Amino acid sequence: MKRIAIDMDEVIADFIPKHLQVFNRDYHENLTVNDLMGTRLRVLRPQFHNEITAYLNDPTFFRDLEVMKDSQEVIKQLSEQFEVFITTAAMEVPSSFTAKYEWLNEHFPFLDDMNFVFCGDKSIINADYLIDDHVKHFQRFRGQGILFTSPHNINETGYVRVNNWLEVREYFLR
Repeated sequence: MKRIAIDMDEVIADFIPKHLQVFNRDYHENLTVNDLMGTRLRVLRPQFHNEITAYLNDPTFFRDLEVMKDSQEVIKQLSEQFEVFITTAAMEVPSSFTAKYEWLNEHFPFLDDMNFVFCGDKSIINADYLIDDHVKHFQRFRGQGILFTSPHNINETGYVRVNNWLEVREYFLR
């Protein structure tokens, strides 16, 4: 069976709406996802870089993120024909481990939690495919990188790209 490694944040967990919601609440702004096209919140508001990053260090921040539309159904279908691993660069935010683990168990109970990989450098992942929103994870990855569209990567070119989970299904199950 071929292996598919799937990133968590901005691929199966909808990170951006919550990040914007807490920022807008705390700084009385009305930023939207459209404001983040081609950039990230901490780049758009560099004067709040430390505060924006601090949100992520809250051990509960990642626990109640929304699930990306159609991801559960498609991943369940993929898991019938592929080995599926969820690979999150959680070492970037070590306080997120418990929340991410609980979130995965709640929303993807059909996956074996032994297939949840909490790592830093994803080049260690031995998979045929990596679905991720960050092109940096493709640099040393040996398999096929598949860029999952997110506002910050909208201007990236030169990668196989999928815009949503229905396109992921089409890519793998055509």
